[in-house]
Amino acid sequence: MDHQSSGQLSQTGQAPSFQWLSFAYQGLTEIPYETILTQTESLEVLDLSNNLLEENPALLGRLEKLTTLILDCNNYTSHIKFPYMPSVTTVCINKNKINNLPVFVEEIKRKFPNIKILSMMNNEAAPSYFNGGSLTQYKDYRQYVISQIPGLEILDDTEVLEKERAQARKTYRLQQSRQRQRRRKEDSSKKHTHTQKKSSTIIDA
Repeated sequence: MDHQSSGQLSQTGQAPSFQWLSFAYQGLTEIPYETILTQTESLEVLDLSNNLLEENPALLGRLEKLTTLILDCNNYTSHIKFPYMPSVTTVCINKNKINNLPVFVEEIKRKFPNIKILSMMNNEAAPSYFNGGSLTQYKDYRQYVISQIPGLEILDDTEVLEKERAQARKTYRLQQSRQRQRRRKEDSSKKHTHTQKKSSTIIDA
């Protein structure tokens, strides 16, 4: 299979080791693990963009030195399952089929604990001027992602400013507080209803 690469011959002179591999525009429906996994000790950048991929990239977790994963223009949804990859600091997954922001962001946060750059433009879950989203929707989207991934430095094509980070913390801390209060009220109401039913049963008996 044709692919672009950047690397050098190993010291033995037998097999090349690559820091960067690109399988872009190959019409792939499956990840070419047979080639990729020969580079577990050297690969830092993997480009799988502009294909037809939708399978979970489970075996990429073997790439212990990978820092950048590019999955633009594929068929991935919000429910993609990544392996745990602490070495990865950049994930690009623009123009896929991601429509559930909380589900997707939770997966990114759990599987890429050291992520600094996330780009997910042109997904339904990332509203912007370019895909029909309003300015308010765009700001809400950014605040949510930044609040959930505090270490993020760049979201899409825009740097995360410290004042933006502070506002995100403030906004979602307040929302979480309101949600906890609402749950406490609901629990209290359920206990009160249960007590009333129990008292009624005793009287009827």
